[in-house]
Amino acid sequence: MRVVVSGASGLIGRHLVPSLRSDGHDVLVLVRRPARGPQEVQWDPAAGRLDPAALAGADAVVNLSGVGVGDHRWTPAYRQEILSSRVDTTSTLVTAMLAQDRPPAVLVNASAIGAYGEGGSTVLTEDSPWGDDFLADVVRRWEAATQPAADAGIRVALARTGLLASPAGGAFGRLLTLFHLGVGGRLGSGQQWWSLISMPDEVRALTFLLEQPVSGPVNLTSPVPAHNSVVTSELAAALHRPAVVPVPGFALRAALGEFAGSILMSQRVVPQRLLDAGFAFRHPDVTTIVGWLADA
Repeated sequence: MRVVVSGASGLIGRHLVPSLRSDGHDVLVLVRRPARGPQEVQWDPAAGRLDPAALAGADAVVNLSGVGVGDHRWTPAYRQEILSSRVDTTSTLVTAMLAQDRPPAVLVNASAIGAYGEGGSTVLTEDSPWGDDFLADVVRRWEAATQPAADAGIRVALARTGLLASPAGGAFGRLLTLFHLGVGGRLGSGQQWWSLISMPDEVRALTFLLEQPVSGPVNLTSPVPAHNSVVTSELAAALHRPAVVPVPGFALRAALGEFAGSILMSQRVVPQRLLDAGFAFRHPDVTTIVGWLADA
């Protein structure tokens, strides 16, 4: 399969691209800097510039582009960047796909469980209603940018990723650093539900969505969510570190600004469509995820 990938330099892309290539797929990477070889094509999604010829002969597109929601405080300018870095890239890719005489058959577009907002203890599936906060609005507009592709008959899978467990970066990378320093603990009350997915399962799920006839929103989370207090306790045990320094909500808000709300939010999400399609998780719960993290 010939697969075009955007966002290949990000946390997920750095794992997905080599995995696809090791599986025998021909992968073309979209980059903002000048291309460094035949496996790269330069584009400018902010300006809507992508030569449609770059997608000629492509069987599928994976769009992972978007700035990190936790990388900076949510100033008005960064809020706009969070939104535009997702919507603009998606729109640019979809336009180039539809310009093909034979468009790619599949678009796997990154998304997020932020779509659901605060869920409390309610079990959230792909059929659950939208949230009403900033991130839910971002996801709504992000996913809407794929609609022209779906209307044209392209299979579109919207990969709503949960809290990604990886030692290489993201929120969990920061959490691991705290525990290695011996200053980890529950965040806020610790009673909020966290919906995790390990990096290996994230990559496998994205590949699954490329190959299997699944469309629409798909939650990429492990089947068994857990309270934050359970996650941090298991992480401390696996790393042989104490978990005695809880971080109160007000301290998180002071340090992270509005992004702290995403850490303190309760989202009990299950991957119903993945399970119904027969996907088998290697790390189905917090114990197996944390065990993998400790060994990674």
